[in-house]
Amino acid sequence: MTILYDETLDGALPDVDKQALIRALRSQLPDLELLDQEPQLKPYECDGLSAYRTTPMLVALPRHLHEVQRLLQICHEHRVPVVPRGAGTGLSGGALPLEKGLLLVMARFKDILQIDPAARCARLQPGVRNLAISQAAAPLGLYYAPDPSSQIACSIGGNVAENAGGVHCLKYGLTVHNLLQVQMFSVDGQAMTLGSQALDAPGFDLLALVTGSEGLLGVITEVTVKLLPKPPIAKVLLAAFDSVEAAGRAVADIIAAGIIPGGLEMMDNLAIRAAEDFIHAGYPVDAEAILLCELDGVEADVHDDCERVRQVLERAGASEVRLARDEAERVRFWAGRKNAFPAVGRLSPDYYCMDGTIPRRQLPGVLRGIARLAAEHQLRVANVFHAGDGNMHPLILFDANRPGELARAEALGGKILELCVAVGGSITGEHGVGREKINQMCAQFNAHELALFHGVKAAFDPGGLLNPGKNIPTLQRCAEFGAMHIHHGQLPFPELERF
Repeated sequence: MTILYDETLDGALPDVDKQALIRALRSQLPDLELLDQEPQLKPYECDGLSAYRTTPMLVALPRHLHEVQRLLQICHEHRVPVVPRGAGTGLSGGALPLEKGLLLVMARFKDILQIDPAARCARLQPGVRNLAISQAAAPLGLYYAPDPSSQIACSIGGNVAENAGGVHCLKYGLTVHNLLQVQMFSVDGQAMTLGSQALDAPGFDLLALVTGSEGLLGVITEVTVKLLPKPPIAKVLLAAFDSVEAAGRAVADIIAAGIIPGGLEMMDNLAIRAAEDFIHAGYPVDAEAILLCELDGVEADVHDDCERVRQVLERAGASEVRLARDEAERVRFWAGRKNAFPAVGRLSPDYYCMDGTIPRRQLPGVLRGIARLAAEHQLRVANVFHAGDGNMHPLILFDANRPGELARAEALGGKILELCVAVGGSITGEHGVGREKINQMCAQFNAHELALFHGVKAAFDPGGLLNPGKNIPTLQRCAEFGAMHIHHGQLPFPELERF
């Protein structure tokens, strides 16, 4: 997979006069912190997808919203591209800077503005960490449901930009399902409010449109999220399986039984062993796969559901089903899963984290397909899944110091995403497209659909100055990629007939 940056878009933008921009910013915003020296800029050359790096022309670190607004106005007047960045934990290159652009870092806006227990909502600046929301709401018996694995570091503004999920999104939804209102600045600094603190707002649902828009439509300045009452009780079942296919079938069986767990996660043997060595969660290291199934609610219902799930798992062929003995063990079970990514990092000098989504019923076949593709590319893959909602995170292990291995890892990642599309899924569930999946956008969407996406972008940003070169490929680039629209069940996977 070769990452395709739209040089044609670069060509449509005038050359940036860096010194003129610096003079304008420092003249009109004397307190704004600007970084323009090479050693200062290096820490911002990538987000969590560290394989792709670009040194930004300028980095701005505002502390006040009026600085953000005026900065956008100045950049718009000077025709300077702007890339918004939050905590920098994204995994698709969405916050990758531009050599001839300004990186706008919103990480200093980290105040919790209000928690309203009666309305069950919280008003937040975009730099508030995901986990900090639940920590602040806990004394009121409330919490924020979306919980990505990076929740200790990732910020709510970035969660909105990428429509982040987490291990509990099966029952409680993604970020988009837990939002009430977003405030943002347009590309030219106009303040906009999308959504409402009521249950609905008039007009088009622009709140849903902006959620997951990856910084292409505006710069988020405030977020109002829903808070939920903390469930009275939560129990976790750990089930071990002798094959990943059997574990995959068990996922569908649980949902088919009419049970919606709070979380339903899967890990294969490579991920199990890595997490156990790192966290000592108590995982069965000889299992080919494990499922973690959390059930929450009132005690009587949770007790009954645990027994029902146990029966489903045993019928599905689980070699062991274990209920967490107490809250401490429940936390350990989840700690192993939430630390799977850094744990796998101990197995290889580098890894490439993919993010595709498939129909649950396709999970066993797709796992076989990933194994075949991994063998073809001569690389190992550790599989970690939000199995309940079909969101896969295959971790491709490689060593960038070995000639050709990064290219093979990228090629394998692209084939895995195309496999997801071919079985009726999507190239991303929560990480976004960014720069990473530009090619695979060509595989998922046809020319008319991509033209519509460009039209939406142009309605918000006619000059193409906000985060250019990300998310939406040009039709010319898709023609070069040569895969305009992979239809369900078609190329390049004839073996799908056997899934």
